[in-house]
Amino acid sequence: MIVVMKEGASQKEIEHVIDKLKEVGVDTHVSEGKYRTVIGVIGEEDVVAAVPLEVFPGVEKVMPVLKPYKLVSREFKPEDTIIKIGDSLIGGDYFAVIAGPCSVESEEQVLATAEAVKDAGATMLRGGAFKPRSSPYSFQGLGEEGLKILAKARDVTGLPIATEVMDTRDVALVAKYADVLQVGARNMQNFQLLTEVGKQRKPVLLKRGFSNTIEEFLMAAEYVAKAGNKDIILCERGIRTFETYTRNTLDISAIPLIKNLSHLPIIVDPSHATGRIDLVEPLSLAAIAAGANGLMIEVHRNPEEALCDGSQSLTPASFAEIMKKISSLVNTFGKKMKVD
Repeated sequence: MIVVMKEGASQKEIEHVIDKLKEVGVDTHVSEGKYRTVIGVIGEEDVVAAVPLEVFPGVEKVMPVLKPYKLVSREFKPEDTIIKIGDSLIGGDYFAVIAGPCSVESEEQVLATAEAVKDAGATMLRGGAFKPRSSPYSFQGLGEEGLKILAKARDVTGLPIATEVMDTRDVALVAKYADVLQVGARNMQNFQLLTEVGKQRKPVLLKRGFSNTIEEFLMAAEYVAKAGNKDIILCERGIRTFETYTRNTLDISAIPLIKNLSHLPIIVDPSHATGRIDLVEPLSLAAIAAGANGLMIEVHRNPEEALCDGSQSLTPASFAEIMKKISSLVNTFGKKMKVD
């Protein structure tokens, strides 16, 4: 439910509504717009209904949140969520580029790639210490040793790190090292995992499942938010269709749709979307034009030797060239890649 205050409602009237709701054990979230303040109400419906909010001074109207996802909906929180990660911001007018290798293979590989992507303008470093693979015989990642390597790369470059957590048993371990907890496409509806990362104080990067609807995507984010973590970054990474020329099909329409439905920032992963390095640049630029809040791009110092997803990984040199165009277009659309 949301409480819409009248234009010009006083701070005293707003605080009166909040205090009365807290008295009955209900949580609130205040969104201050240009003309009106909106108070999001989180609690049992019958408890909230017993409070005569309509007659409170300064209240214009009380409205139910009609979407099945409540906390992450634009109805509940009209203004964009902006998340601070290290010295970087994402959401609203702030644009992030998360770059790095698919898998952590060695300290030398990660440090070399981290320094290269930072020099090119990336704002965060990605890398998988735990890797979900379709084949049990494929490289599965280095585990905690990989997390330690990522942490060293952060110490050297200053870039915050985003890495995937695959199991509820590993959440605390990954949170010990990572700045952003990534939930991959295969785990988008692993509700126990979503709840566990929701209990952490680290931002969560949630990837859309390759066969999931936008509503299912937002409902997955709702699990994280309901567990207490409101710092959620959504990631569109392509969906499975009948097309065979690409690994997946990038749903570019998901970007403006989600920005209309939710206040959460949404980024695009053009590497996984198609599995083709020649499509990373055009899809990155298309994502920016569609309103994305960031990009997640795979970069490997030598894609021919990569243990995972080498065919979709850019070299540092090609990433640097693409970043010039990304930066230019980001500026054209009035976004910022650095904190003022």
